[in-house]
Amino acid sequence: MARSDSFFIRATLDCGNDNAYYQEAIDLGAYVDALGKSVLRIHNIAVTFSDNTGRSNQVNGEAAAQFQLLTQSQANIVLPSNRAVISSGKLAVDGAGGVATYVSTDYDNLPQLWTNGYLVAVDTIFLGGAASAGFAGDTYCSITMECTVETMTQAAAMALSLSQQ
Repeated sequence: MARSDSFFIRATLDCGNDNAYYQEAIDLGAYVDALGKSVLRIHNIAVTFSDNTGRSNQVNGEAAAQFQLLTQSQANIVLPSNRAVISSGKLAVDGAGGVATYVSTDYDNLPQLWTNGYLVAVDTIFLGGAASAGFAGDTYCSITMECTVETMTQAAAMALSLSQQ
C-alpha cells in the first residue's frame, strides 16, 4: 500500500450536560474514495473533555462524560463491541462545587494508539457523546486524529467500505 505523510483531523462535539446523546458528522470525502482505491488510516487519537473555551469544566457533583467515534450514525451510545465503533472513551469525575478533584478513566481509555492503525473506507465518520448533569455547563469533547491516506485494490477498498456501513 502506498502511504501519504501523516496529517491531523480535528473535531469538537458539544456533549451538553443533560445525559442526552449528541452527534456530529466528520466529512472524510477529501481523503476516502473506495471506488478510487483511497482509504484513511487512523494511527492514533487524542481526546480532551473541557468547557467551551478548552478549560476544565466545573463540576457540581459526581459526573460522567463519554464519546464514541463511529463509521455509522447512532441514536445513542453503543457498546465498544459494536462493529461501527472505531474508538470510545469515558470519564468519571467528582469534586462538588469546582474543578474535579477525582478523575477516573479506568472504565474506558481516552487516548487510542493502534500498532498498525485503523483503516476507514467510508466518506463520513461520526463523533457521538453524552455528558451528565453533574457538570456545571456543557461538556465539549475534542479529538485529534493522526492519519495517512493509503491506496488499496478497488475490490479490497469497496469490501472494507461495505463492511463499515
